[in-house]
Formats: sequence, structure tokens, C-alpha cells
Amino acid sequence: MPTDVDLLSTQCPDAIFIMMNPGSSKPLEVVDNLVPQDRIGHLEVSLVPTKPDITQYQVMRVMHHCGWRHVRVLNLSDVREPKSSEFFKRCREIKAETGFTAHSIFSKPRAQELSLYLTLAKAQETPFVCAWGVNDHLNLLIEECLKKVPQFGRIGLLKSETKDKYFHPLPTLQSDKVMWVEKLVAEIGAK
Repeated sequence: MPTDVDLLSTQCPDAIFIMMNPGSSKPLEVVDNLVPQDRIGHLEVSLVPTKPDITQYQVMRVMHHCGWRHVRVLNLSDVREPKSSEFFKRCREIKAETGFTAHSIFSKPRAQELSLYLTLAKAQETPFVCAWGVNDHLNLLIEECLKKVPQFGRIGLLKSETKDKYFHPLPTLQSDKVMWVEKLVAEIGAK
């Protein structure tokens, strides 16, 4: 059985999805989420089983159509909030009250952790599926992410008239959810 570090350093994923936040996905094990700020950049990597949310099932549908067996999901933020409006509010509060940015794996304090997730993927030209949403409240998080993710490997459903707003996997209507999967699979096939 591979260890957490083996999965990160020796098994290149078929793709890396970059989305907004963990949404309503939850760990199935007890996880100590309270980490002193000065330890953020020195956390040991650990993987835990989770209960997927509906967005992750959309990712699984893409995996099925593409024949992928291993994808990695990174989020612009670790703030767990299923409602986007509440997520944006919490991010604004965190920034205003503390200036804390390390809730994002793309922040400077977490550069070492991010490099574990990206090193092998960059070497293998793994596609980065951008799917974080189109809300302007994400601009600063998106900007930090795009500084770290190579442009040549980015794919996703880009909103017209934008250069960095990629549609989220979970639109409101069921027909749009099906269309999101179909369009993304077609774009992946075209690459």
C-alpha cells in the first residue's frame, strides 16, 4: 500500500483539478484543523478518506469518460463552506481581520507543500483542469494560483470575454451539469 508521500511523489495523476474550495466534502476521520500560523509551511502531508460532495461526483464523471484512474484536486482555498456567498464573506473577513493568506495552498507560506503536489505533474505535462468558478470575489486567489500553474497545461471551460474565469463543475440546472461534463470531456479530447 503506498504511503501519502508515495502518492504525491511517485504517482503522477492523470490530471489536477483546481477548484474553489472543499465545499461540503468532509473527512471521514477526525482531523485536527487547528494549526498554529507559524507551522503552516511545515505541515506534514497527510491524506485522509473523505465523503465526496456533488462537485466531486462531476469530477468522477469526467474521469470515467476520459479513462482516468487518479486525479488530484487542489482548491484555491481550504475554507470549507458549501455556499459560495458565505465562502466569499469568510474569505473577506479573514483577510480584513488577520491578513492571513495561508488558507490557500497557492500562498507563499505553503510553497513547499504546493511543490510536492506539482513537481511530478509539471515533469509529466499533466493537465491542470481549471474549474474554480467565474465570480470576481475569487480574483486575488485566482491571481496567486495562476502564478504557480504552468499556462501550457491549463484547460477548462473558460467564460467568454475573460482570461481566467473557468466555469465551476456544478451549475444550477441538471442539464447544465451534464453539458459541463460533455464540453470538458470534448475539450480534453481535443488537446
